[in-house]
Amino acid sequence: MKLAFQIAKRFLFSAKKQTIVIILGIAIGVSVQVFIGSLISGLQDSLVDSTIGSRSQITISIEDDYISDYQNEITLIKNSSDNIESITPTISTSGSLVNNDLSQIVVLRGMEFETADDIYKLTDKLVEGRLPTSNNEIVLGKNLKDLLSINIDDTIAFESPVPYSDTYTVVGFFDFKVKEINNTWVLTNLSTVQTLINEPGMVSQIEMQLIRVFDAKETAIELESVLSSDYSISTWIAENEELLSGLNGQSISSLMIQIFVIISVVLGISSVLAITVLQKSRQLGILKAMGIKDNDASKIFLFEGLILGVFGALVGILLGIGLSFAFATFAVNPDGSPVIPLTIDYGFIALSGVIAIVASTVAALSPAIKSSKLSVIEVIRNG
Repeated sequence: MKLAFQIAKRFLFSAKKQTIVIILGIAIGVSVQVFIGSLISGLQDSLVDSTIGSRSQITISIEDDYISDYQNEITLIKNSSDNIESITPTISTSGSLVNNDLSQIVVLRGMEFETADDIYKLTDKLVEGRLPTSNNEIVLGKNLKDLLSINIDDTIAFESPVPYSDTYTVVGFFDFKVKEINNTWVLTNLSTVQTLINEPGMVSQIEMQLIRVFDAKETAIELESVLSSDYSISTWIAENEELLSGLNGQSISSLMIQIFVIISVVLGISSVLAITVLQKSRQLGILKAMGIKDNDASKIFLFEGLILGVFGALVGILLGIGLSFAFATFAVNPDGSPVIPLTIDYGFIALSGVIAIVASTVAALSPAIKSSKLSVIEVIRNG
């Protein structure tokens, strides 16, 4: 085996230009895999983050009723699954904010800001002021500032179709970069909404984010097994079927591209090494005449495929990462942020390298079999 490896190296070094071309061919294939894979992963991560990164991924509620003793339910939920990253209670009611002759229909959302911030990233989304720290303090979407002509520390009235109303002090403005949210959400603490609707100690929803967002269905099943049948459990997957379909389509298209790249690499290596068998037939004939076994002769080309695959994979990975960084650097939005955020998945990169090495070795099988069947008499006869 050592002899076959040494001969394989000699064959490759004796045709340096050909060897370099093959390595570059493999490297380009691997770099395309790495680049496309990073691009698709970054696009998917960006879509998922923009769609559900700052919102509830599983929501628990009771239809037409409130959840009592919600702290015990939260503890039960945390203990039922290892996929819960953040969890928070909320309570909501609709109505209108009224400032003099201006009014706007809104949703008043009571939150436990310490835990809600883990889901909604409220601190990062504040553009002015602060989060509420006391009862009857609210933060508004930045669009409401102009719609209602209101500023920090102003007092504004909240009125509801059902007979309750109150006045609140504006302490901040947020920007979710979603027009509907910026136009309608008004955030305050739990106690403020509970007092307004006369439902002390109640919440309308328990919201959570997951560690593995695509396991939402499995996590919902785990929660169903420990919660009362009175609860309704909704997942982001059920609410975003079109997004999930699009993500699956991207993954399939990426996989198809990578498969065809691998096929082209295999065919290219196989054809070049087949030609090498013909080019080296005289040397192989001499080696066989000197006593080298057919098995060792075939291993020469398997080692060639392996060596080419290793060097091609290493160069391709470096080239693919370089292309990914270049794309993230030069393909940017007007604000300087990348059009598609760069996602480097080291597991995927390592897998791409391994696939290239295996594909290169497999591509050498046909030439290896051909070399093992090469007859010394035939070589001498053909000169």
